[in-house]
Amino acid sequence: MSVTRTQYILFAGAITLIVLLLFANTTLPPNKEEAKSSEHSNPNSAGLMTLVENAKAGLSVSDKKEMEAMEEATKSSTDKKAAFEKIIMRWDSLKQPAVAAYYIEQAATANPNEKNWIEAGNRYYGATRFAKDAEKPLLYSKAMECLEKTLELNPKNVEAKVNLGACYVEAGVEPMKGINLLREVEKTDSNNVNLQLNFAFFSEKSGQWDKAIRRFQKVLTLEPDFTEAYLHLADAYQQKGENAKAVEYLEKYLPLTNDEAEKKDIQQYIKKLKTGS
Repeated sequence: MSVTRTQYILFAGAITLIVLLLFANTTLPPNKEEAKSSEHSNPNSAGLMTLVENAKAGLSVSDKKEMEAMEEATKSSTDKKAAFEKIIMRWDSLKQPAVAAYYIEQAATANPNEKNWIEAGNRYYGATRFAKDAEKPLLYSKAMECLEKTLELNPKNVEAKVNLGACYVEAGVEPMKGINLLREVEKTDSNNVNLQLNFAFFSEKSGQWDKAIRRFQKVLTLEPDFTEAYLHLADAYQQKGENAKAVEYLEKYLPLTNDEAEKKDIQQYIKKLKTGS
């Protein structure tokens, strides 16, 4: 299984990594669905519409006309997914992941199936990485809602379970429920890369460096192309005060990046670690 990732940026004095993972329960009886959804609806759908309308308000006159025309086309189109895809691609090009996720959800509503709902859930989850703090609760809420709908259609969808568990933890809604959901997956699919990444990131965030190291090493065993794991390992060893090991992993990463600016930053950082300056 491959994983999606963003560019990693090295800041002076410490390695800060920005990670985009685009990667949840059993089927709920109809009489509980509304209650379950309401758990995650703060802020509610009105907040989402505010976010979308604010994004539209910031468009140029020509872009507004283009969006209005595309939205109008969705009303009469016999291929709703294709019609919405044009809008989604346009918002992606404008670097508005939360708004793009909203329209992916609209496409899923028009054609509700497992594939469309998990795409919507994953895109809302991915959008949390770029959202303002005030917007994140809403986006986590929508991600969980869409991932739960995925699992209603297929309770065995591992990707949905892992991402739902991650949402529970990251949003602080029910973190232990999220961890238990991830552990449930681990019992049957311990080599799931997305699962191991989430455990690695949680260990890293909580400062459990030994656990983080073990998890990132396993990620590299499962997914050798996820080369940014070398940066995480370097950071974990540096946090433990093991600068020689940090240098080792940075030097492993250097030939794997084509970003000359990044290479220069890493080389400078290696020099600092070696000299202790």
